[in-house]
Amino acid sequence: MSQAMTRLRGALGGAGVTYWLRDARVPACLLEAAPPGPVDREGLVRVDISIADGRVAAMAPAGTAAEGPSLEGGQVWPGLVDGHTHIDKGHIWPRMPNPDGTFGGAIAAVMADRGANWSIEDMRARADFALRSAHAHGTVALRTHLDSYMPHAPNAWTMFRALRDEWAGRITLQASSIAPLDRFAGEEGAALADIVSESGGVLGMVTRLTGGLHDDLPAEFQPMLDRFFALAEERDLALDLHVDESGETGARALREIAATALRRGFKRPIQCGHCCALSLHPDEFAAETIRLCAEAGIAIIVLPMCNMYLQDRVPGRTPRWRGVTLVHEMRAAGIPVSVASDNTRDPFYAYGDLDMVEVFRAATRILHLDHPFGDWPRAASATPAAALGLRDHGTIRVGGAADLILFRARVMTELLSRPQADRIVLRAGRVLEAELPDWRELDRLCTRG
Repeated sequence: MSQAMTRLRGALGGAGVTYWLRDARVPACLLEAAPPGPVDREGLVRVDISIADGRVAAMAPAGTAAEGPSLEGGQVWPGLVDGHTHIDKGHIWPRMPNPDGTFGGAIAAVMADRGANWSIEDMRARADFALRSAHAHGTVALRTHLDSYMPHAPNAWTMFRALRDEWAGRITLQASSIAPLDRFAGEEGAALADIVSESGGVLGMVTRLTGGLHDDLPAEFQPMLDRFFALAEERDLALDLHVDESGETGARALREIAATALRRGFKRPIQCGHCCALSLHPDEFAAETIRLCAEAGIAIIVLPMCNMYLQDRVPGRTPRWRGVTLVHEMRAAGIPVSVASDNTRDPFYAYGDLDMVEVFRAATRILHLDHPFGDWPRAASATPAAALGLRDHGTIRVGGAADLILFRARVMTELLSRPQADRIVLRAGRVLEAELPDWRELDRLCTRG
């Protein structure tokens, strides 16, 4: 940690329960109220923040407070929200790597490891490791997808319920099922939906409808999709779907999902992830799909690091595309767009640490979320919070919890040029003492298999 941040950490430790945090820069788009001062060309406003009894008590123009720890112009962000992860399969890489880095290799490796090793104890130990990492980095809410196949699903959801209770007050946890669409067509689908409902979860599946863009739908597809929607409607469940995660130019499930939601008048929130193939569609077809998604109220979440890792990977050939969807066109159409971690150190993505600062930094470069930055910082905070129904997360607001991340970096090029390893995380206005867990803790688990 830099000397300046060490001094700031010490000052915060002695600040008491009521204090001013002076001379901070905050992205104006992350303030719930109107900014208390002028906004610069990068969207930042210079402020003093009053903290009392663990909450934000006031926001004032910089220079208002006479005393208190100073950031010397460093940035302050709210605690971040990771809206699409897979902590049940995280950190299995040491015992089950992807043999070739491809999507097919990832599926085969995960299936083999799940069958051999995924006891409740194994999943919980790896998931807890992942959550401790996210917590130390400054994440305040997270949604994980859980592999939900019979007979494995009950164990996965038992693990999640225990973990959610254990982590209450530190990270707000949600879970969504993930299984292929056809698994929901018969009795197994109803059983899975019941487990999700009884666990307070979100109903999720994976599909990537292929074929010609203008071909008739396969006979079985629409009945299966309607059955899936009906399972959710009967239990009043929100949806979170993996859609068109491929480089197949004919993958068009996103369009049919939006059309089905509109036809059925589906009322609960829908989030769709990946949607990679959309960027390979002709402009007119893509625009119509985007229009339908906007009309249906679908939120989109993109996973730029994982998608760049998996998509268009052919041995001995340089990738030709980034594997991500049309985020700028979606935003222009009024669709909420978030970014998230996705997989961490498993066969779907060999890297990552559930660090939303890393995710936003990578997303800015991969997706060109700059020039101008505009309100894209919301994609790692306020936008996923809204998609997950978390009203009290993702922004800095008077009366809200003082769950903040403090950076030495002043402007966006400083923030996005380094990993920000010396950030200070505040929880309820106090310095979070959590440390990143050591990889060696996983050796006992990851030497098996």
